[in-house]
Amino acid sequence: MADFKSARLASDIQRIIGGKLRDLKDPRINAERLTVVRVDVSRDRSVARVYVSSLDGMAKAKEATKGLESASGLLRHEIVAVLGIRKAPELRFVADDSAEYSAHISKMLKELNIPEESGEEQSDEN
Repeated sequence: MADFKSARLASDIQRIIGGKLRDLKDPRINAERLTVVRVDVSRDRSVARVYVSSLDGMAKAKEATKGLESASGLLRHEIVAVLGIRKAPELRFVADDSAEYSAHISKMLKELNIPEESGEEQSDEN
């Protein structure tokens, strides 16, 4: 992202698409398990790459991107209506495994069971 307007547009697109996920009726899109990770807008604001991640894994994320590609016309219409811009960027959906990876890391940390140090031990020494 080159400038402030592109960054703001990317943020708005991420918010709009994330909000519309529940309204889409495509069976390939499981809105409860799907997350819009980030959006990158090209310098001329004609193309937006939407990175989508699923908690169910990379295969479900790739399947969801196909469903989102078929609903891209509806999503672009919503972007134009909400933002009041003349032309919405072309949406390109990319599967990402960051949600699955973060769930894996969280599970590994819980398995470690590292006890937290309390401040009481320090006050007893003084």
